[in-house]
Amino acid sequence: MTAVRTAPARTLAELLRRALDGKFGLRPATCTVAVAFTTAQAVRHEGRSGGYRNEVLSLRLGESVGSCAVEPGSLTAGALDDCAGADVATLLRHPVPAVRVAALDAYLMHVRPHSPENGARPFPLPPGDSLHKSRCRARSVAGLLPGPPTAQAPRRVLVVGVVNSLLEQLRERGIGYVPCDLKGGTTEWGEPIRTDAGPELDGCDAILASGMTLGNGTFEPLLRHAHGTGTPFVLFAQTGSAILPHFIGAGVTAVSAEPYPFFWLDGGPGVLHRYGGPA
Repeated sequence: MTAVRTAPARTLAELLRRALDGKFGLRPATCTVAVAFTTAQAVRHEGRSGGYRNEVLSLRLGESVGSCAVEPGSLTAGALDDCAGADVATLLRHPVPAVRVAALDAYLMHVRPHSPENGARPFPLPPGDSLHKSRCRARSVAGLLPGPPTAQAPRRVLVVGVVNSLLEQLRERGIGYVPCDLKGGTTEWGEPIRTDAGPELDGCDAILASGMTLGNGTFEPLLRHAHGTGTPFVLFAQTGSAILPHFIGAGVTAVSAEPYPFFWLDGGPGVLHRYGGPA
């Protein structure tokens, strides 16, 4: 399917309106979600001092799957029933933000899939255990920051959505960082994790954020800051992997897009889709 080209979006609400108005060449009211499912994960990598849990809502539209991470246990009991068999237009107006994001992600994946024709550059992930694949992904994501290190690489990165493999990559590259995550706590190296990114923005010269910011409402303040100041803004996205490339040019500078199935689900080879950033 050939999608209609549109200008970068400045807000998620604007992108939702474009989809509902059929600006991408296909009316969402004519698209039906066949399958709705959740994926729950608990992780504790060998050699790491801590672990974490993830839960993701995913919607199947044709050959495409759209996803949005949620806080474990927070998804409403009837959300899956609301989604299965519903048309996308209805889901784009759903009261639960995660449903709206997953539906928009599935729709945009359907009308504008990750492909070179749509601006994506494939980055292969090798097979291996989850920690090996996490570190390979982290190298790819860190490579989207400005560089090389001897030129204009960031000296201090605000990392929103703490992933220890990414922090490990920044440390190896000699790049300072401020870790921020709504869960708080400490990093693998005992560093305190801020729970509010806002006060840290002015002290950092790049932002590296998870696509989860789309679902929890923290994405747009970062976008406004990046757009207003010219701060490089790189996203690593399992949530909203097909959504976030639409913000490149309106504050976002690069996206590492990783649609379902995610690297932690399969030990075989995989692929990331990179938009923007260094070639």
